[in-house]
Amino acid sequence: MLFNSIDFAIFLPVVFLLYWFVFHRDLKRQNTFVVVVSYVFYGWWDYRFLSLLFISTMIDYLVAKALMNSIKTNQRKNLLTLSLVANLGILGFFKYYHFFVDGITDAFTFFGFSVSGASWHIILPVGISFYTFQSMSYTIDVYRRKMTATDDFMAFAAYVSFFPQLVAGPIERANHLLPQFMAHRSFDYGLVVKGCRQILWGLFKKIVIADNCAMLADQIFDNHTLYPGSTLFLGAVFFSFQIYGDFSGYSDIAIGTSGLFGFDLRKNFAFPYFSRDVAEFWRRWHISLSTWFRDYVYIPLGGNHGNKWRKTRNILLVFIISGFWHGANLTFIVWGALNALLFLPLMLAGKNRQNLNIIAFDRYLPNLKETFQMVFTFLSVTLLWILFRSESLSKAQEILSEIFSLSFFVVPAFDRIGLVASTMILILFFMIVEWTGRTHLFAIEYLFSGRNKVIRWGFYSLLIALTGVFMQTGGSPFIYFQF
Repeated sequence: MLFNSIDFAIFLPVVFLLYWFVFHRDLKRQNTFVVVVSYVFYGWWDYRFLSLLFISTMIDYLVAKALMNSIKTNQRKNLLTLSLVANLGILGFFKYYHFFVDGITDAFTFFGFSVSGASWHIILPVGISFYTFQSMSYTIDVYRRKMTATDDFMAFAAYVSFFPQLVAGPIERANHLLPQFMAHRSFDYGLVVKGCRQILWGLFKKIVIADNCAMLADQIFDNHTLYPGSTLFLGAVFFSFQIYGDFSGYSDIAIGTSGLFGFDLRKNFAFPYFSRDVAEFWRRWHISLSTWFRDYVYIPLGGNHGNKWRKTRNILLVFIISGFWHGANLTFIVWGALNALLFLPLMLAGKNRQNLNIIAFDRYLPNLKETFQMVFTFLSVTLLWILFRSESLSKAQEILSEIFSLSFFVVPAFDRIGLVASTMILILFFMIVEWTGRTHLFAIEYLFSGRNKVIRWGFYSLLIALTGVFMQTGGSPFIYFQF
């Protein structure tokens, strides 16, 4: 079920009313209701894959319980291995089967052997990378004795399947979200208002910004041989705003929706396009995934301890694994590796944490140095997004070669100049609002809160009108559903 669909527009208020006015008196019943509606929400896409969600939930619930009752080191390691193998095995089969089979087939062909892999048509279950990591982190934390296992299966099932963030995050941690399912929740009008405001901003990002940018980015990337480098570069810029509006928009809707039900989800985006270097960008982009890899991959590898070789190895591995997490394609692996190469000079020079504060925190505008840093970081990230967007390395290479040719300096050519102009105006409006609200959880959290109601509601009405004008029948899928 898509957040930007009529189905969800009906589903959400019905669930909200039942949650607060029918199931509110008993915590067990309320959590059971959350599980049921979450399974309905996920099953709306394909009910057959509900079994995978249940299996992942059941495995980690039982393994964590067993870990609590075990004191032998070898036994605890075996239990953790069971959880990791089961979860990563399911994820690997559905997400990477064709990647590895095709790779093995190509390798045999290269050496003159004729082989063919099993021609199975495997559908990638929506959100499997997200809920697998969320469930798996619970078992790891119990193994590390950072938290105790819960006896409440329904609370744990609700934690794994919670519908607002089930299919595209944020990837929550059990020590933050699970206790919220085990505590009584009271209706809070202020949280509901704040949640509705964040949902509105998320829908605006997705429907008005991302979907308009998508039409232009798709046209340019799908017909890249027809355009000069200047147009291809603008196509990459449009994709930059598409993926940001799409994914951060989903996160805003997820966090806002969770607030309607009394839950607090962690921030997943912190205005990343205002970053002054690539290290700051990755602290602000997809925060829940970045911190997951930091805590469960980077630190266990040794983190930033040891000599420069070990630090370099750890950074490269984390970025490459992160790239591979996004999909079974060499483009994602190379994209991750190149991001690592941009990050490494900062880390080796001890400058990767030099920009921890909010840019121009007490000023209206950035200074000249900050402006240059932001533009350089945005351009670097945008050029790497070309790899992320391209279906193959050869296509990415063709696009980048054309951008870095003399055709970059010709006047951009577009088939739909009206759409280009209107989209650029919308992007400018969007970035002004984002800049104005960069010190808050989301851009319009407190925007115009000190103004009179006419100004505040006039602004909200503008967002609602624009969202309504550009909304597509049936809703367009979110980019990260494929990951």
